[in-house]
Order: sequence, then structure tokens, then C-alpha cells
Amino acid sequence: MAEQLTPETPDESEEQPIKQRKNGLYPGVSDELAANMQSGWADTELHDLQPVPQAEHTARRRAALSARFPGERLVIPAGNLRTRSNDTEYSFRASTEYAYLTGNQTEDGVLVLEPKDDGHEATIYLLPRSNRENGEFWLDGQGELWVGRRNSLTEAEKLYGIPASDVRELPAALAESTGPTRVVRGHDTGIEKALTDKVTAERDEELRVHLSEARLVKDAFEVAQLEQACTSTARGFEDVVRVLDKAEATSERYIEGTFFLRARVEGNDVGYGSICAAGPHATTLHWVRNNGQVRSGDLLLLDAGVETNELYTADVTRTLPINGRYTELQRKIYDAVYEAQEAGIAAVKPGAKFRDFHDAAQRVLTEKLVEWGLVEGPVERVLELGLQRRWTLHGTGHMLGMDVHDCAVARTEAYVAGTLEPGMCLTVEPGLYFQADDMTVPEEYRGIGVRIEDDIFVTEDGNRNLSAALPRRSEDVEQWMAQLKG
Repeated sequence: MAEQLTPETPDESEEQPIKQRKNGLYPGVSDELAANMQSGWADTELHDLQPVPQAEHTARRRAALSARFPGERLVIPAGNLRTRSNDTEYSFRASTEYAYLTGNQTEDGVLVLEPKDDGHEATIYLLPRSNRENGEFWLDGQGELWVGRRNSLTEAEKLYGIPASDVRELPAALAESTGPTRVVRGHDTGIEKALTDKVTAERDEELRVHLSEARLVKDAFEVAQLEQACTSTARGFEDVVRVLDKAEATSERYIEGTFFLRARVEGNDVGYGSICAAGPHATTLHWVRNNGQVRSGDLLLLDAGVETNELYTADVTRTLPINGRYTELQRKIYDAVYEAQEAGIAAVKPGAKFRDFHDAAQRVLTEKLVEWGLVEGPVERVLELGLQRRWTLHGTGHMLGMDVHDCAVARTEAYVAGTLEPGMCLTVEPGLYFQADDMTVPEEYRGIGVRIEDDIFVTEDGNRNLSAALPRRSEDVEQWMAQLKG
């Protein structure tokens, strides 16, 4: 990675606004080189741009937001680059709220809805093209010569259908603004600082909660994105099955890397840290270290999802026999989880309570645990006391969308205690987990973890499994794996 040049912190003793970093190999910039770098560049302005595909949807979303908060200034930042170490940054991922309302994913962007008599006027604040006159584009660490071309403000207006302005002027303007204002917190400290005396935590939280609830029901664009995410995710699972022999020779990281390749080729990234849990690691719900051994005869719990370029993610889990065949006990546990998932999926329909699918799946798993003699019945007693949770551990699903745990800050009455509607998308993911050190179960159970997870879209008359391309029944899983390996 090449050394970057960074802006100097100005002081009274030096006039040069941009200089080389400490320990750089060049002592400075000659006047002749500076003059040379100012000229001889082609005009690269793009003139025939069309709006991004979701522009009509983001416009409708902004209109709904405007109607909810009349007369108030609304500020929604994309966020800033975050340092990974020293002078390297993590890959940037725009805040969900900002991307949902603009379709833009640029760091430092800010959407402002300025109140007017008849609603709001939206402006998207972005960094303009790098300045070539003062050397910013080639001397600054975030100049375009180092990190790539940005859209001009005129180009951004065409792409996103929103008037665009220079974001560097926004903090001062916000600091001087008057009137009621709300900001989505946690993404841009500079913007929040400019609004310190103009906002309250309670009012800002109301804005964040509203934007979370606005995403509960997906529009046609979002559903298509989730379908695309599931299709790519299924291909990623197929990729993994084909290379299980290589994973056995290395570690779980071979599985992680294999799935990641599919995510980067067909989407933006993985939607969350892939869980590539082999053997007893499958009993750890969020095993993302992925540094364990992959052994024939064990199970692989793979929980992974491709995030599309528009930031919608799948969330799918399959528990696979590494050698292609379940043992008798593995099959018994797997089939119990499959039966619970079937009961959960059947409970997903418009008008049902959100938690109905959880209750249905938990009942099946509890019946199995009682039947196997692992917990003393009757079933109603176990459910009432929650005793099954020692082995079922987690809730049976969650909303899905631009975040893997989408709509997470919605009001409880609108989410967990709410009612399912057409257009909602959620996961159904029961599991059974027998920890390696759990002395309350027979030794042969210990270290076995099974989860099956699919992405379920609520339709007008029931539901549709968006991830149905991946087999779920144990015998179908074995046949599918044999075909891929074979």
C-alpha cells in the first residue's frame, strides 16, 4: 500500500496548506511540480446519467418522512470512515437510514430535509470533486488520485433526484440554523456537534424509531433485492459444499473465504460476519472466529448471507454433514429442528401475531426434548418455565432487510408484540444446541448444534420462502451435497 500525503494542520509559521506526512520519502512539493499537477487533465464530467433504480422509491420514502415530522428540520448522516489501525480505514458502509432515504452510499454524506410551508425541501450534502488548484486531489489522503473519482454535485443530483451541495459548508450552516431539528445520532460526530444546542436525545430517538418502523413493510424494490440476496447466498452455499475437502485440509476459514468470494463477486459484501462453525463450535451461536478444524463425521453449521450492492442482506443457515451423510443421532436432532421450522413457517401469515411462529417452533422442540427424556414434562410446564431454553437458546427469528436484524429499534408494540402484514420479511430459524460440557445430556449429544434458517416473505395469503433454493429435509440435503461433490 503506497504512502499517502495528508493535509497539514495550518499554523502561523507555515503557509502551505497541504504537506507530506511524517516519515514520507519526499521532502516537499516544488512550485514547478505543483503547477504541473494543476493542468493537463481531461474533463471527465458525466452528462448522460440516469437516476438510480430506487430513486422513485427513495422519493416516496422521503415524502412519508416529511409528512410525519412537519415543520421540523431532519438531518440524516451517512457516517464517516472509521480507523482500523493507524492510517488505514475499515471499508465504509453507509448508515441504513441514509441509504434507505437517498440510495447513496458515500461517506460523509448528509441528507437534510428543510421544512417549508408545504412539506420539506430535501438536499443531499456530499464532498464535491477534489480540488486540483490547491493540490487536494493528489496530496490529500482522501484525494481522488488516492481513493478514486467521486461524482460531482451535478452528477449526484441526476443520480439521486435530490439537489446536492458541498457537505463541508453544512456544519456551519447547521450551527447557525434555528427552529426544531432532529438528527439520527451515532454516525457523524461533526454534524452532531454542530447541532448540540438544537436537538434533544428524546426527539432524536423518535426519529430513529420511526425510520426503523418505516422499514417493517418492504416495497417492490426491496423485495427484489432480498430475492437477489437469497439467490446469491444459495450459490455461496453451493460453493462451500464443493470445497469441503479443502476446508478439512485447512480450517473453517476456508469456508469463510469461499463464501466471501461469492458475496464480493455478486454483491457488496457479506451482510454480517459469517458463522462457519464445525463440530462443537456449532453450539456457539455467533461463532465468527472461524479458526477451528473441519472434520469428517462432524456437522458444519453455516450461517451466512450475501449483501447486495444496494445493502439488502439474506440470512440463511444450513447444518451440513461434512462427509455428506448424517449419523443416526445427528439426523434425529436435525429432523427435530426441521419439524420445528416447518411449524414455524406455517405460522407466518398476514394477521398472525409476530411471535406465533416462535411459539409454534418452540413447542415442537420442547416436545422432542421431553420425548427424548432430556427434560421432565409435561410440555406445558416446560414451556411455562422456559426450561427448553437451555438447549434452544434464542428467539426463532427476526425482521430482515437492509440490516440483518432489521427494524431493531422499532417499538415493541409494532414489532415483537405486533401483527404480521403482507410485505414483511423475517427469518425462521429454530435450533438445538448441546454444549460440549453439558453434563445433563447423554455424552453422545454433547457438541452437536443444529440450526435451520430461511428468509420468509409475508404474502397476501400466506408466505413465500425466499431461500427455498437450498434444500432443508435431511435426505434432500444429502442428495444435494452428493450431486455438488460429484
